[in-house]
Amino acid sequence: MLEHPWLVAYTKPRREKKLVEHCQRQNLSAALPCYSSAHKYRGKTVVFQKPLFPGYVFLRIDPTQKDYVRSNDHVARLLEVFDQETFDRQLGSILLALDEKVGVRLAPAIGEGMRVRIKSGPLQGIEGWVERRSGMSTVLLRLDFINQAAAVSVDADALDPI
Repeated sequence: MLEHPWLVAYTKPRREKKLVEHCQRQNLSAALPCYSSAHKYRGKTVVFQKPLFPGYVFLRIDPTQKDYVRSNDHVARLLEVFDQETFDRQLGSILLALDEKVGVRLAPAIGEGMRVRIKSGPLQGIEGWVERRSGMSTVLLRLDFINQAAAVSVDADALDPI
């Protein structure tokens, strides 16, 4: 049997899970890669499933169903996938890594030379420049104080580009 082509649904804000539920009710194939995120509230730890690619749901549907999917209240627009083979291989690898609990996270778009602000932790609110990036999570950040620089290692998830 020939598989239907992949489409990417760009959703309205925070509607990814609702679109997946809608597709499941209609027996449409939808993939939403998610990772676990734990938060503490009043001493109690709560684990949430967050989309790895916020705003995107991956659909494998018959092209005749595009208008039906596009017409629901959760989709902002549908995007075509031009290289189906590569997309299928890459998405399959990501889904496998998530199933195997490898610890996949979206890599923040933070690179060397960028100005950033620390958004959490004891240095929250301090601004600096990215000196070096080490893998997916660690950033060496230069903070200039009184014309003197101090370098600190900060988790990339704790930074916002300015």
